Amino acid sequence: MKEITNFINGEFVATGNWFDKRSPYDGKLIARVAEAGRAEVDAAVTAAQAALRGPWGRLTVADRVEMLHAVANEIERRFEDFCEAEMTDIGQPAHFIRHVDVPRGAANFKIFADVIKNVPTEFFEMATPDGRGAINYSLRAPVGVVAVICPWNLPFLLMTWKLGPALACGNTVVVKPSEETPQTAWLLAEVMQKVGVPKGVFNVVNGFGPDAAGEFLTMHPKVDAITFTGETRTGAAIMKAAAEGARPVSLEMGGKNAAIVFADCDMDAAIEGTLRSSFANCGQVCLGTERIYVERPIFDAFVKRLKEGVEKMTPGLPDDPASGMGPLISQEHRKKVLSYYRIAVEEGATVVTGGGIPVMPEPLQGGSWIQPTIWTGLPDSATVLREEIFGPCCHVAPFDTEEEVVMRANDNPYGLASAIWTTHLQRAHRMAGAIQAGIVWVNSWFLRDLRTPFGGSKQSGIGREGGVHSLEFYTELKNVCIKL
Repeated sequence: MKEITNFINGEFVATGNWFDKRSPYDGKLIARVAEAGRAEVDAAVTAAQAALRGPWGRLTVADRVEMLHAVANEIERRFEDFCEAEMTDIGQPAHFIRHVDVPRGAANFKIFADVIKNVPTEFFEMATPDGRGAINYSLRAPVGVVAVICPWNLPFLLMTWKLGPALACGNTVVVKPSEETPQTAWLLAEVMQKVGVPKGVFNVVNGFGPDAAGEFLTMHPKVDAITFTGETRTGAAIMKAAAEGARPVSLEMGGKNAAIVFADCDMDAAIEGTLRSSFANCGQVCLGTERIYVERPIFDAFVKRLKEGVEKMTPGLPDDPASGMGPLISQEHRKKVLSYYRIAVEEGATVVTGGGIPVMPEPLQGGSWIQPTIWTGLPDSATVLREEIFGPCCHVAPFDTEEEVVMRANDNPYGLASAIWTTHLQRAHRMAGAIQAGIVWVNSWFLRDLRTPFGGSKQSGIGREGGVHSLEFYTELKNVCIKL
């Protein structure tokens, strides 16, 4: 059995306290994880602070770029190790991990290394009363020690999405992975050590949130900035912690995303895209669509075909080529999702398909399996249309006009993402402008150019990540004015 430790100041550190990591697909114990206490968190932050003043802080941009490319290359060399760790932690089918999660994780280091290498700076000439003039130019300085609080649903991809720009900009980091998915952060520590990243630049502390490693880290007075991906209530608590010292936060939080399907859509593409957006990773994707609005002339046909697609999704082990869906992350999360399944029925939903727990073969009966579920018949005020469930489920409702569906899609406390399915070009542009969300896909879903801004509005987050937009959070802009 694996023993997963913390990584502090370039060394793997065990503690006296351990917690269990269980498999989501059979419930068996797969690892013991060393829990970081207040002392370990303080040691990690102190090491990160020292590294800023040490060899890391003295590296040139070109040197940092070279080192981050080395990190990416070592991840690619250990591709199978990262895939195996991710599969056993979250139970997601292997094809998604192999084609998205791990490749994107390596790419995040290369892309942001190249962004910082090529980012322009400002330069202005100005007149002065004596006629000699002055010049102004801008410099980007690292913000300092960054606390990186990671989610469990796409742990490696989303961790490196933050680490890439943070390290490229010259910061040092303390990572707190989810207690549910600690393995890829541990592997990444081995990579950092192997390629010679200076001690203290990258640190990992394992543990939980309130009154544990997460809270100790976000409350630490020597943490200069906090970046977080996760649910909205936790993000609100982090904002309160960051208020002490007026520290900047980057928050990518919950979503209750809408898909809007017009009668003129390419039906095959809309069905395939909606099956992915609602049920990929067992619905545990912040960008997923739990609310689907379908123009009335095609409503019945759409629901029929979506049902047929869902019922072809065979649950199974991640490395089984026939597997169309993995389990939820844990038994605890399954209880939460099932409670919403019950609420939907109590509030009058028609269950088109699913709604319970699938019958699994004996070796897998201890896993966190759940049926993908479709509902119809609920008003927009229903609980399951207002609150993020984070499971493989969606509600499908008809609409009649553009104005109506825009109002209904926007009538929600969240504003992370949306998908629009139409072949009408003018309508696509109108809708994209009218929907209150940080990202709007037209005739696609989860299609990402990593140079573009990513983030949510309303209760879905604060700030933008991606390309040069990440630099706004991970650097402090300094103006230099020189009198000539």
